Amino acid sequence: MKQRLLNKKAAVTGASSGIGQATALCLAKEGADVALIARDMERLTETAEQVRSLGRKAIVIQGDITKQEQVKAAVEAAICGLGGLDIFHCNAGIYLRCPAKDLRMEQIRKLMEVDFFGCLHCVYAVLPYFLAQGSGTIVTTCSMDGKKGVPPDAAYVAAKFAMNGFFQVLRQELRGSGIHIATIFPSRMDTPQIAHVDCPAITPKGDPSLVARAVVRAIVKKKKELMVPSFPCHLLAWADAISPSLSDWLIRVSRLSGTVNEIEPHNEAK
Repeated sequence: MKQRLLNKKAAVTGASSGIGQATALCLAKEGADVALIARDMERLTETAEQVRSLGRKAIVIQGDITKQEQVKAAVEAAICGLGGLDIFHCNAGIYLRCPAKDLRMEQIRKLMEVDFFGCLHCVYAVLPYFLAQGSGTIVTTCSMDGKKGVPPDAAYVAAKFAMNGFFQVLRQELRGSGIHIATIFPSRMDTPQIAHVDCPAITPKGDPSLVARAVVRAIVKKKKELMVPSFPCHLLAWADAISPSLSDWLIRVSRLSGTVNEIEPHNEAK
């Protein structure tokens, strides 16, 4: 099978598990060398071994996306270690389920600091390099919560709506620069981040590999936005465009909010 990203250089944040790990492996299968960025060195090393087993180069970089200097250093290490950079996947983030009426301001600030400002740290660290070389792709893992808010995710929804809006503008402003901007909107995926959420059979958790394949498709096909899974996510977005009451009803009848089991929330990569 033809490798569509042969010899490309990619960096992925939150690559220690979930969507980030799946994306790193999918990029490697397509022929890319990968810089793996996250806080957990042990799990990053496991991901790196899997990438190398696919015949591609992998470098491990420990970094916290909420620390701007660490992100800048991680991007520099990726460029140095891989001999360049063509793709950056902004993926790391945390998740919180809490009704809006019960949220504390510090919880909202933490979600914004990681999921929104952490993403921007990555963008502003890699963007000067891409602008200088006149090419590059920045892909972000947003969420369908950035298209239509689902209870009880108010703080998470706020961060994802902010991310969606920022990337919409960035994409337009960079038109003609040679830099491609893509946003992925997954529904709930089967990752450690939402291990404590039980989803009904009508809206089951998806496999992270679905998002990974969407990331590759966005890169190769120059897609601006992709929803995963496509049909149900588009249906919800279309319903919300027609009538917010209709999309609210769809969320209720499909029990999209899910229920919380006894496992504590995981503040891990996606």
